[in-house]
Amino acid sequence: MYILSLETSTKIFSLAVSKDDKILRFRNIRTDRILESSIIPAIDKLLVSCHLSLKDIDTLAIGLGPGSFTSLRVGLSTVKAFALATNKKLIGVSSLDILASGVVSQRSDEICVLVDARRGKVYAAIFDKSLNCKSGYLLTTLDDVLGKVHGETLFVGDGLVLYKEHIEKSYQEATDQKQKGSRPMFSKERFWYPKAIELARLLSRNLINLKYEDPAKIVPIYLYPQDCQVNRK
Repeated sequence: MYILSLETSTKIFSLAVSKDDKILRFRNIRTDRILESSIIPAIDKLLVSCHLSLKDIDTLAIGLGPGSFTSLRVGLSTVKAFALATNKKLIGVSSLDILASGVVSQRSDEICVLVDARRGKVYAAIFDKSLNCKSGYLLTTLDDVLGKVHGETLFVGDGLVLYKEHIEKSYQEATDQKQKGSRPMFSKERFWYPKAIELARLLSRNLINLKYEDPAKIVPIYLYPQDCQVNRK
């Protein structure tokens, strides 16, 4: 099965083409704005490099955020249009899951994903080492997140740009109160942004249990619904 994966929730626009559990090609593009006019040529160029065309793709996959409102809309509208026009299967995965997947092989008791949501808040999720999300997807303060982590916690995400020192200070100040063995660990910067290659790898580990979306109904994960005018159940 050929899968075309896209991640557009951050300033890193990335694409990957995979066949079953093998990554054929991937590309990461740093950009200030992800535009519809740039997505199509990038997809075409990647497919050509694999000697494929869109008709050869069986499934489209997209990171659903949370993240940049405009970029998410552009990425999702593109794959929705492809899926509806060509009757391709469509998979949507939270970008927080993609971030956790990228560091799951690193030693820790749990993984805490932190993405800058601005306004003094973070998008966050806490995962066990089987990539089960224990916390749900959160829009909250960093201090609230720190009250939920336990043991050796590996932090990942662009929230570390702003909050790494705060996390270190919080652990130092709470040494006596935190349970024995609690300590923060930090992923390297190259893991701080969700990428399509990790989306493809995540899907390759679950080929038997893939869950497909209705292209007409799928929406990004907005955790600011009052601002985006998106109602989520």
